[in-house]
Amino acid sequence: MASIAFIGLGNMGSPMARHLLRAGHDVTVYNRTAAKADAWVDLYGGRAAPTPAAAAEGADAVFSCVGADPDLEAVTMHRDGCFRTMKRGAVFIDHTTVSARIARQLAVEGKDRGLLVLDAPVTGAQPGAESGTLSIMCGGSAKAFAAGEPLMRAYALRIVHIGGAGSGQQAKMVNQICMVGALQGVAEGLRFAQASDLDLEKVFEVISTGAAASWILTHGWHSMAHDEFDFGLAVDWLRKDLGLALEEARVNGSTLPITALVDQFYAEVQALGGGRQDMSALVRRIKR
Repeated sequence: MASIAFIGLGNMGSPMARHLLRAGHDVTVYNRTAAKADAWVDLYGGRAAPTPAAAAEGADAVFSCVGADPDLEAVTMHRDGCFRTMKRGAVFIDHTTVSARIARQLAVEGKDRGLLVLDAPVTGAQPGAESGTLSIMCGGSAKAFAAGEPLMRAYALRIVHIGGAGSGQQAKMVNQICMVGALQGVAEGLRFAQASDLDLEKVFEVISTGAAASWILTHGWHSMAHDEFDFGLAVDWLRKDLGLALEEARVNGSTLPITALVDQFYAEVQALGGGRQDMSALVRRIKR
């Protein structure tokens, strides 16, 4: 069993840390809001630390799941960051969806300090984190992957080593690019069905077993049909992800016309007050 630090106890980080604790590991947690870390310890056990550096001291592995590039930089490389205290040979696994640029930067910084670094964004949303069925796409060295993969099994069904540093984040961008195109299709199909006065449950029953079948259809159709948007990946966070993909596309020379269009559609949803709603709120911008 490993000595583990987990940094960031949001909707995804909290259940992942819980799975690690239940797998028998010695878990110390840190959260920017200390009361949240204390409440987590009261519920599940383990220990809370006042800073990322304190949490990481002596740990075999340090995990992070925070908000965006600046948050990740703060918990790793700033004065109280975990890179300051991690022991040589320890593995750092970041589950945040961030830019490939900062993932590569952390890999370089970690190598200089004798650390193993994985960028390991996840897909499967909060239900996948709660049930321990996430899919994880990893970027980093083979040695870092070998060190991190057995630990991540505590909350993942599929863990794939994509390639070198940053490639895990690039694979997550592919996931988001494919996802939003499918979401727009589901939103348009649902509104078309409503305009045609079709029985939505019967339509779903037949198309969900045909060529249109997908995770997005299964999880988006009913929330869109019932205007239930209070769970899952928030629009604000999805727009952050899409911004990363569009920025990376400018770097690698690819074109993302549908992604750019749907990103603007999500801007309209934000203007309607839906920034904290689930990504299926995309349907709100299409009139009934």
